[in-house]
Amino acid sequence: MTNTADFVMVSTTVDGEKAAAELAGKIVENRLAACVHRAVIKSTYRWKGAIESADEYLLLAKTRASLADELVAFIKKSHSYEVPEIVLTPIVGGFADYLAWIREETR
Repeated sequence: MTNTADFVMVSTTVDGEKAAAELAGKIVENRLAACVHRAVIKSTYRWKGAIESADEYLLLAKTRASLADELVAFIKKSHSYEVPEIVLTPIVGGFADYLAWIREETR
């Protein structure tokens, strides 16, 4: 295992399968992340004073920390939500070969 903060996981949510597939594909195509996981989730949140519930897709993009700002800007530009969830989580450890693969597959 390697301890490092050179990598991050960037999470966001979108409103459907098509949006999830398109955004994930564009992120990987542009080499802003090596991999983007997509998962169906059920969200409950407060929005404009009301409690809402929605089916969404959670996207988890693994990338270099040095690309985080560019990836965040790309998500904001591409996103349909007024205020999209965009959360960065440092990857503080991991399998060295996997982290090397992330480095190789991102620009």
